[in-house]
Amino acid sequence: MTDNWRKSTYSGGSGGECLEAGTAAGMVLVRDTKNNGNGPVLRVCAADWKRLTAAIKG
Repeated sequence: MTDNWRKSTYSGGSGGECLEAGTAAGMVLVRDTKNNGNGPVLRVCAADWKRLTAAIKG
């Protein structure tokens, strides 16, 4: 796993809509902050993450 989690700048201020992202061995990791680091982690290869974020940005 990773210790360099970053909270999304688009996360809500109330704590209920927060995501964190991190990196590990060529992967992008995404998790829900309300699980305090104990919940599931979505793992996406860096190339797929780049394509996803490019598609979202339009």
